[in-house]
Amino acid sequence: MLFDDAYRTIEGPAEGIFREKGSKFIAYAYPIRAEHEVKPIIAVLRSEHNKARHFCYAYRLTPDRSVFRINDDGEPSGTAGRPILNCLLSEDLTNILVVVVRYFGGTLLGVPGLINAYKTATLEALKASSIVSRTVNDVYEIQFDYQQMNDVMKLVKDEQLEVLEQNFDIKCIIKFEVRKAQLNQVLAKFDKIEEVRLAYLRTT
Repeated sequence: MLFDDAYRTIEGPAEGIFREKGSKFIAYAYPIRAEHEVKPIIAVLRSEHNKARHFCYAYRLTPDRSVFRINDDGEPSGTAGRPILNCLLSEDLTNILVVVVRYFGGTLLGVPGLINAYKTATLEALKASSIVSRTVNDVYEIQFDYQQMNDVMKLVKDEQLEVLEQNFDIKCIIKFEVRKAQLNQVLAKFDKIEEVRLAYLRTT
């Protein structure tokens, strides 16, 4: 299977709300890149909603969508985190966290009612989100002599590489971003230019 180097996520934070029998479910969706971002977000929500009963969440991470976690935060097992995650799965979203804050209204909703409430609140937040497609890119640094400038710049232009930084001194250095899918052909072309040194920096 070819590595799928594109994924869907949300552009910025969004929220949605669902009310049922006096209970209020407020869903907050956030684009995230790493697990360590989750706790601070939930801490902020807890301080903003200090009278809320539950802070249930689900997140998915990484472009291959392999990392996920759910938390029912005191709700009956499978009634909160799982329905939230299922919405992310059905919309094929990753690098996203959805937290649903519940204010209890005094009436028990039962398992089907809870599943529906957490699902509906999440869908409302996703509806309010701007969904974007992103590609997985590698960042490289290339060093070359001034004489190679024309060859290098032509390649950068032909391959539509995104230049992040450039410094043309005695040694010329360019930092660029290349989509994972076109990486091998780009590196092969750079290899044909003499006196070019490439260094991998990171994946974004």
